[in-house]
Amino acid sequence: MNRDLSFSIGADVPFNRVSPKYGLKEVLASLTLLVPLLIAALVFAIIFNSEVPWLHLVWIAVLVYGIISTVIILRQARAIGYAEREDDLLVRRGIMFHRATVVPYGRLQFVDVDAGPIDRMFGLATVKLNTASAATDATIPGLPRAEADRLRDSLAGLGQANLAGL
Repeated sequence: MNRDLSFSIGADVPFNRVSPKYGLKEVLASLTLLVPLLIAALVFAIIFNSEVPWLHLVWIAVLVYGIISTVIILRQARAIGYAEREDDLLVRRGIMFHRATVVPYGRLQFVDVDAGPIDRMFGLATVKLNTASAATDATIPGLPRAEADRLRDSLAGLGQANLAGL
């Protein structure tokens, strides 16, 4: 079942999605805390089984939380998209609370491409759009590095061209 998560703004515009590796990276980041917590809860439940039998509920709760958060993280990653239009860039995100940001090319001050060590391991980068208004700054995480560089160059050129036209 493939549901359309389009917004009323730009509903007819095809959105580009971020890399599926982004969801995997975010899941692995959340598991770095959950796995040790699960192991500790399981060890305590086994050691103190006869004295405190309800400790098994703790590791079960951590496991259920990990499964639910994994599903949510993967769905959130799939909901992130961007669309390049003639005069602006649309950035969307959110599965329950939808958020759409419109960034006019003429308002772009500069475009950053960031890639931390984990991002580089997965071949990903984040494009950060900085505008004259802090409220309209936007980020597009989880892009393949080549796509992030292409988008940066394209947006910088469009921003310069539209700024000159003002």
